[in-house]
Amino acid sequence: MSWQPAEAPACGDADACEPVEIVIEPRARDLGNFEVRRALPSMKRRMIGPFVFLDQMGPTILKPGKALDVRPHPHIGLATVTWVLRGEIMHRDSLGTVQLVKAGELNWMTAGRGIVHSERTPDNLRGEASPLYGLQSWVALPKVEEEGAPGFVHYDADELPRIDGEGKKVTLIVGAGWGETSPVAVAWPAFYADASLQAGATLAVPGDIEERGVYILEGGIEIAGEAFGPGRLLVLRGGRAIDVRAAGDARFVVIGGDAMDGPRHIWWNFVSSRKDRIEQAKADWKAGRFPGVPGETDFIPLPD
Repeated sequence: MSWQPAEAPACGDADACEPVEIVIEPRARDLGNFEVRRALPSMKRRMIGPFVFLDQMGPTILKPGKALDVRPHPHIGLATVTWVLRGEIMHRDSLGTVQLVKAGELNWMTAGRGIVHSERTPDNLRGEASPLYGLQSWVALPKVEEEGAPGFVHYDADELPRIDGEGKKVTLIVGAGWGETSPVAVAWPAFYADASLQAGATLAVPGDIEERGVYILEGGIEIAGEAFGPGRLLVLRGGRAIDVRAAGDARFVVIGGDAMDGPRHIWWNFVSSRKDRIEQAKADWKAGRFPGVPGETDFIPLPD
């Protein structure tokens, strides 16, 4: 496959022509066993396409006896997207799903009108040191799908398109680009790719994605001669392909999609186009009206 660099546009307004519109520095939170960095939502930008939430977990090594233990908790109005970079996570939900997700595999859980799930270190890894490194993101559902049926789909690594060549290794998680199309079904046009570049290699981020962001995981990149280090979310201007060059070996993800059909309200784990729906979800969780996760008795209480 030929990797063509983006063409520089004719541009009279220098500010409007800058390819990076916003730089977001994630908020870090220490959870004891590991650190989480939250890039979305941000005061600078609430959504990029349908992506309303983006967390980086780790990287860390969980010590023997320490584990990831996210107790059962509810969601509405969104789909959770779990992308593991290193390590393993066991997913359980109120549909009865029990699914291990490993590096390079995808868990896609649609909450719709309501689902409950837990995420934990698998039992076989709890007695040894185990890596934890990944991204947890949420995509908002379109208004007509917010109250739809919950669902869960898992994709093995060999089901996702891999693009390899000219110093680049890209996994196309969601959407279409670089001559490939992901099999992941989405309710709203979305794009998600994981790219590893060798030093000096360049990847053109497709220009037909209405809203785009680049989250840098490792190493440094350059866009239009400007350097950016890891742990930054770069919101790109739309309308044209944009070259991302690796200053050294680098890894980043590209997220985005069509602008959403209106703003979304977020409170705790609930996402909705309607504030009253979130209030109802809060009352339902507090009253125990959500379904339970088979085999799980503990849960996360409603925050104060």
